[in-house]
This record gives sequence, structure tokens and C-alpha cells, in this order.
Amino acid sequence: MQLTLLKCKLHRACVTHAEVDYEGSCAIDEDLLELAGIREYEQIQIYNVTNGERFTTYAIRAAAGSRVISVNGAAAHKAAPGDRVIICAYAGMSQAEADAFKPTLVYLDEHNRVMRTGDAIPAQAA
Repeated sequence: MQLTLLKCKLHRACVTHAEVDYEGSCAIDEDLLELAGIREYEQIQIYNVTNGERFTTYAIRAAAGSRVISVNGAAAHKAAPGDRVIICAYAGMSQAEADAFKPTLVYLDEHNRVMRTGDAIPAQAA
């Protein structure tokens, strides 16, 4: 059986640009891509915490250290500068691989600076 699990996420990134006339994608600071383990051109899911939009695109590289999160093309209609988003990538794996797997979780502040990283989400209390 093949399972799809969360591979990594950038949690509560802040959108810095929304460029309708740019070729579709999401430009992400190269340092953040590397830290999270997102490859350039990898499919990503973006969940807009600010307005509830959810959409699929792919990652491209923005300059290292720029803290850029730029939502481009048609997706730019679904996010605006200042919006907080969760950017996720998923991976397919066998049940045995899934049993040993831990995701890479990167938590960002409102300036896209890393606050902390982790590999587990605490159980939600009632």
C-alpha cells in the first residue's frame, strides 16, 4: 500500500508579493526551501490562513536571505501581501517507510524569519 504523508511545511509564512503577470508558481526564499526540504519545481499546496483559500502550485527559488514568499500567476488572486499561509509538500511512501518517517516543520514569524523547527505536531487538546 502506498501512503501520502506530509513531507514538510513552512508554517504561517507571510506573503510578500502577489504577481498576477508573472509565470505561475510560488517563489520562496532559497534558504527556506533548503531548510524545509522543498525542491525547486516541486508541487506544493498553499493554505491561506487569512482568507481560507487553498490551492496547488509549484515552488521556484527566490534569492537566498530575501525572505520572499511570492504567489504568482492565477494563484495571485488567492493571496495578497501580508496574508499568512501554510506551504506544504507531500510524499508517497510505503507503510514501512511511513512508520519511520518524520516531517520537517518550519515555523516562521511575520517577517519570514525562522522561529523554530520540529518533526512532530502535538496532539490537539479538546
